[in-house]
Amino acid sequence: MQKMKKYKGYLIDLDGTIYRGKEPIPAAKRFVEKLQQKGIPFLFVTNNSTQDPEKVVRNLKLNFDINVNIDNVYTSGLATADYVADLDENKRSAYVIGESGLRKALFDKGFRFEEEQPDYTIVGLDYDVTYHKFELATLTIQKGSKFIGTNADTNLPNERGLVPGAGSVISLVECATQKKATYIGKPEPIIMKKALQKIGLSNDEVIMVGDNYMTDILAGIRSNIDTLLVYTGVSTHELVRQKEIKPTFEVESLDEWNF
Repeated sequence: MQKMKKYKGYLIDLDGTIYRGKEPIPAAKRFVEKLQQKGIPFLFVTNNSTQDPEKVVRNLKLNFDINVNIDNVYTSGLATADYVADLDENKRSAYVIGESGLRKALFDKGFRFEEEQPDYTIVGLDYDVTYHKFELATLTIQKGSKFIGTNADTNLPNERGLVPGAGSVISLVECATQKKATYIGKPEPIIMKKALQKIGLSNDEVIMVGDNYMTDILAGIRSNIDTLLVYTGVSTHELVRQKEIKPTFEVESLDEWNF
């Protein structure tokens, strides 16, 4: 492990890093409080597009006694809205498969929702997705609507096991249209670029902290951002040993990290 350097900002994953499902990770709470005490900017960068920042903040406070504000949260829904809003200021219509977090992010950027010939067809995790929604998305993309996917996570862990994630939903539309979506969330560089813009720092001034090599760490690697892998979630030592490019740092617990 190379010598730790002082970072001006932190980009941090949530599930598996700050908590595990409904289970607190005490070291993570201490980690966040140290950042706050030292006045170091941080941003929770999550692939979850279903919730808006207010719900994320409320969950952290009520269930994990971690007190942050909405400016500390950056979801794939927000990154998606920022990305498409910056593509063309004259294009502001979208057909959306997704939950309220994604819809609100787009609405706040001035998008209107339409089903016929939208500028963008945006697909994320939708707990009430139907064949009709898939049908509309397929038809709009066939008509030339730009196809955007919030994130490629094929599965989500919950108390029952690994259930379908946004990537599984998006894959169905890809199969039906024979077109590949532009993906926004980790490990893609798009969400990292937008997160850097939000936190106001450059890639050599921040570190990406996460538990999943395939999303958090790869996102950092692809964006030339230093990475800190904590072994409290998805990735194992065995998996990381097999990777040619290693995380910049690895710890068993966030208590091991020196600011």
